[in-house]
Amino acid sequence: MRTVMKNKKLVVLIVAMLAIGIGFWFWWQHEKVYPSTEDAYLEANILTIVPQVGGRVTQVAVVENQRVESGDLLFQIDTASLEAALHSAQAGYRIAQQDAGASAADVSVARANLANAKAALTDAQITYDRTAPLVQKGVMARSSLDQVTEARSQAQAGVAAAEAAVAAARAKSGLPGDGNAAVQAALGVLAAAQIDLAHSRVTAPAAGWITNIELRPGQVVASGAPLFSLVEDGAWWVSANFKETDLQRIRPGQPVALAVDMYPGTTLTGTVQSLGAGSGAVFSLLPAQNATGNWVKVTQRFPVRIRIDKKPGDPALQLRVGASTTATVDTSAMDRAK
Repeated sequence: MRTVMKNKKLVVLIVAMLAIGIGFWFWWQHEKVYPSTEDAYLEANILTIVPQVGGRVTQVAVVENQRVESGDLLFQIDTASLEAALHSAQAGYRIAQQDAGASAADVSVARANLANAKAALTDAQITYDRTAPLVQKGVMARSSLDQVTEARSQAQAGVAAAEAAVAAARAKSGLPGDGNAAVQAALGVLAAAQIDLAHSRVTAPAAGWITNIELRPGQVVASGAPLFSLVEDGAWWVSANFKETDLQRIRPGQPVALAVDMYPGTTLTGTVQSLGAGSGAVFSLLPAQNATGNWVKVTQRFPVRIRIDKKPGDPALQLRVGASTTATVDTSAMDRAK
């Protein structure tokens, strides 16, 4: 009787071991076809809100965790100094236009003076041509020829001076109208003042949620200083760190089932977008140094970027950056393709 009982126990033990072995084999096959990792986290684009002009904040239109749409007002900066700068730039533009017009008038005056100088030279030349033959014939005194020669020389010098004045006026005036260099410089200052005034109204660059905001009316902000963040509600993805032994079958384009820990029972769908070019240890701040005698082999993990194809249909199930996720990749299509 004892022998029979022992045999039954042995059979039961063998059957149990076989069941465990078969179950382990099926589990291993499943894990091979459906590699999974719990080392995965939700990611999204996080935009840093930075003012492009400095000044005193007159209005803050958002609060912590508020959802905004693209173009919604975030905060307003006092425009008094910016409007004054704009008025100054407008005045500078008008002055530049007036200066350009005055320079053009100077060119006209210089041209008129040149025409007068040429007319005087013509008269002096005619007088010289009349006087020279008479002096040669002895009808007029030699001193008369000296006088008309001197007058002609002075007229020639007057023409040369007038031509130089025209050239100088042209060089100073430049192109007419808005093509003038001084006018273009004034236009640039005016455009910059208009842009600065427009930047006093800071709006949301994309739809999303406001976070880390401590901005209050009356606070003075500096241009280029980060103030708070906006988590963009656009493209969401999962950064999943798979063991290097799982990467053999993972390919871009494969479907992925995503389970978010904060929403039990909710499964998202995604697609493998890309595989990391290096392990997480390679890009860490202090990479591991394994050139020692006590080296121990550690299975490395590589980041896999998974695009979320469909977000939860329930608006209450808001995705949140950094949430823990379990990612399971379906690689069965590789076996069906064989």
